[in-house]
Amino acid sequence: MLWKYRGVRIRPRMRNNVIMTGAIIFVPVFLLSMFFFWADHLFHLDVMKTVKHFEWNIPLLIKSVLCSILAGVAVVTLAYFLFNGAYKKLYHRQKIARMIFSNKFYEKESVQVKKLFSNETAAKEKITYFPRMYYQVKDNHIYIRIAMDMSRFQNRFLDLGKDLENGLFCDLVDKEMEEGFVCFKLLYDVKKNRISIDDAVAKDGVLPLMKHVSWEFDKLPHMLISGGTGGGKTYFMLTVIKASVDLGADVKILDPKNADLADLEEILPKRVYSKKSGILMCLRKSVDGMMERMDEMKKMPNYKTGVNYAYLGLKPVFIFFDEYVAFMDLLDMKERNEALSYMKQLVMMGRQAGYFLVLGAQRPDAKYLADGIRDQFNFRVALGKMSDTGYGMMFGDVDKTFMVKDVKGRGYAYVGTGSILEFYSPIVPKGYDFMSSIKESLVGVEGAQATAVASGSVSDQTASGERRSEASE
Repeated sequence: MLWKYRGVRIRPRMRNNVIMTGAIIFVPVFLLSMFFFWADHLFHLDVMKTVKHFEWNIPLLIKSVLCSILAGVAVVTLAYFLFNGAYKKLYHRQKIARMIFSNKFYEKESVQVKKLFSNETAAKEKITYFPRMYYQVKDNHIYIRIAMDMSRFQNRFLDLGKDLENGLFCDLVDKEMEEGFVCFKLLYDVKKNRISIDDAVAKDGVLPLMKHVSWEFDKLPHMLISGGTGGGKTYFMLTVIKASVDLGADVKILDPKNADLADLEEILPKRVYSKKSGILMCLRKSVDGMMERMDEMKKMPNYKTGVNYAYLGLKPVFIFFDEYVAFMDLLDMKERNEALSYMKQLVMMGRQAGYFLVLGAQRPDAKYLADGIRDQFNFRVALGKMSDTGYGMMFGDVDKTFMVKDVKGRGYAYVGTGSILEFYSPIVPKGYDFMSSIKESLVGVEGAQATAVASGSVSDQTASGERRSEASE
């Protein structure tokens, strides 16, 4: 390709983008308004008489100036709201230009220039090198491309990802080398990618949670959710539970605090556990069921090395464990080691068998997620306000500046790509009834399964797998 569009090039003049653009809009409106007030005087102006007997019309002058200023400000404000997207692009380019100047990513020299209307000369600074940096917005992403031109700033250009991410308040999602350029790809205006709870429908091993973020549980098993009170953790977990029930999965719920999730026992009998003994029993039976399923998968006629539960027509099993850390603190040493052993087996071996763990905790204490357990949670979400220590427990030692916005359901997520992204959980309408919604989903799934079995469309292997699952309960 001889030529490729790389975006708008950042120029030195762009460091005053917003002021210049505002002036370009304001000045014509101001002058036009002044002309409107003084039009009669100008059309009937007698120059000679005015020069001899000049008098200021002070009230009209004050009125015209004030009204013209107000008109100019009103038009600038209207333009800001009508063309907010264009304003943001101008502002971004201004920020990038100022970053170049503040970091001195340019070279200059002093030159002699001739003064206007004089033969004398004066020293003036002239920019002799300004980096080739381009700004482009495409498909809700910002692309910043910087030429690798062997300048003395080249190594510093390669490390600008975090500065661009924080300065433009976007998420850095990719950094790649193009021919002669380094390209930083940032996600722009993340909140626009938020979806409704009705759009969070799991299919083919994928649960969409934003327009650009999905939990691919067949590839990236197990989810870790953290967040303080009021951060939206419970609603988010209920959203995932609803999607799991819609999928026809076998759902088990562990709620040691006997709180919101425990209320689901009314519609999911024998699948909700809140007492210590019941939770430990559920974890033990889940491990036993997983091991039994793995053995039986190998005996199926269509089994081959590397296939998973979905290929063999088995339904997934989701274990939702809320307030995990609080539960572990209630156990004695023997019980704690037992629970940790079950957890480790589930997260290490659950993917192929279709056993997925969704863990919720206000603060994911490292001592209960040790021995590589945390790293097996390939999808992690931190909602609401957390401390730096809490973010460290969730995401490890990452080069990321975490910012707080007063939006329920907002936080950060690790989705297996290596980057920490700003995240907004699916929108739950005010007054939404999770109990009724999950109950309707359960009735619909059970009705569909009964119809499928009656019509003979369910394979003997799938039916027997469901009977084994029901028997284990």
